[in-house]
Amino acid sequence: MRIILDTHCWLWWIAEPERLRDSARLVIADRNNEIYLSAASSWEIAIKYSLGKLALPEPPEDFVPKRLARDAVFPLPVQHVHVLHVSTLPQYHKDPFDRLIISQSLIEHIPIMTVDRQFESYDVKILWGD
Repeated sequence: MRIILDTHCWLWWIAEPERLRDSARLVIADRNNEIYLSAASSWEIAIKYSLGKLALPEPPEDFVPKRLARDAVFPLPVQHVHVLHVSTLPQYHKDPFDRLIISQSLIEHIPIMTVDRQFESYDVKILWGD
């Protein structure tokens, strides 16, 4: 199974795994699954860290790659096709990071694990993290 982790789910997996439902933790921990973190999530983490809205034990440029490697989570690059597809999405969700992750899910045909109920408005397959 391939899954894109929404930013919240990835951060909870790292720092507060108990916030994820048992089934979500099992999916992430199963090394037979391909788990992805979008570059959009890394961008979101970097911005929130620099604004003082996200505390991390080390700078994002160290924190994110180390945890991706440790947990065998694949980075999902942002391609032009992903970004340009955002323009076709209805304006149900205003968060630009989430809109880009939704676009990646649609283009790449990979379900998203999220806790954000606004994702339901889009034609994406969702695995609920909470």
